[in-house]
Amino acid sequence: SESRKSYQIDVSDAEWEFLAPYLPLMREMPPGVFDALRSVVRTGCQWDYLPHDFPSWAAVYQQARR
Repeated sequence: SESRKSYQIDVSDAEWEFLAPYLPLMREMPPGVFDALRSVVRTGCQWDYLPHDFPSWAAVYQQARR
């Protein structure tokens, strides 16, 4: 959402530019799921320790399993 404060681990504009050609190959993801997945990978946090302003850990985990 627009009111969400960004995190250092959020995807940068340059990273999105690199990823954009690959995204059509994926199923549609709810907003914030990609940043949440990246957060888990970069920090090693447990799924249920994702910050509260990301989608639910279960939704993020489900997308990761796909």
